[in-house]
Amino acid sequence: MTTDTPQTVPTGPRRSIELDSDEALRLLGSVSFGRIVFTRQALPTVRPVNHVLDNGDIVIRTYEGAALTARAGQADGQGVVVAYEADSIDPDTHLGWSVVVTGYARLVTDSHELARYKALLTPWVNQTMDYAVRIRPDLISGVRLTADEEHDPA
Repeated sequence: MTTDTPQTVPTGPRRSIELDSDEALRLLGSVSFGRIVFTRQALPTVRPVNHVLDNGDIVIRTYEGAALTARAGQADGQGVVVAYEADSIDPDTHLGWSVVVTGYARLVTDSHELARYKALLTPWVNQTMDYAVRIRPDLISGVRLTADEEHDPA
């Protein structure tokens, strides 16, 4: 019979340390999963997606008929304002980091770039994903959550 020894979880408050833009993007590039937030029918919509970081831009794959595909391909070429969040937070200790990027999402229209993104980024769902959306970060913020040793009763 095996008994699981409970992991010691730091008690007490956490400390939130702001990350600079370079560190935040580096961390975002170290994971492949995030959440895109955009407006659909005047309400915020959140979708989990996988991504790749390419020269500081976040790229995701999407499909024809998706709300984001239509919005990002608006005729004026400006795209659509989105937020993108990725994190790595330990479920037991609640320590880790979170990064939020805000910027414009635009469809990738260059066929060579699109082919490259198709090779770099395999969708996680069993669906044809013939489009790619590039998010160029305008605002980047991030926090690292650490144990607050000053308040740790140890």
